[in-house]
Amino acid sequence: MFLRVLTLAAGLTGAAGLSQFPEYSQQYMQRLGGTVDELARQVTRYEGDAARVGMDLDAYLAALAEEGDMARTQAGNMASDIARHERLSAALARLEGAGPFMRAKLAFEVLPDSEVAARAFETYKPAVPATFEGAVFAGAGFLAGWAVLALGFAILRRSWRIMTAPLRGRGETPNRGEA
Repeated sequence: MFLRVLTLAAGLTGAAGLSQFPEYSQQYMQRLGGTVDELARQVTRYEGDAARVGMDLDAYLAALAEEGDMARTQAGNMASDIARHERLSAALARLEGAGPFMRAKLAFEVLPDSEVAARAFETYKPAVPATFEGAVFAGAGFLAGWAVLALGFAILRRSWRIMTAPLRGRGETPNRGEA
């Protein structure tokens, strides 16, 4: 009885946790969109600076890097911003066309921008899922939580039976008719 209650609790915990994914992924996308917009503004400014001196952006960064230590650091920071903009823009494009179930599939490919994920998690407020996808994720979470704990108990029970099997045969008294 206790094990059933424990596996039910594990299932409910899994349901509560996994049902939050659709809303969190939505908030992550909003944060990601804001980050991409800000990086696009910076990259546009870098491109404008390069155009004003008659260079393309790559040549501008290379020339800036040759101007000394501080300028080399600034050129490196700019190149990092440009690369991050390209990476996050591609991630946002993949996520924007995806529904909640496809976002779950893409979660480990696209979501792991740690800075954006951390900022989204800081402001995230769990809520009761009132959507179809929330219910599906809750059901999947319940099954996963229940199954993991039930499997763990089954393995322990089987191991216990194997370990105690030699002991179960000892100490038995023969039937009176056999003696």
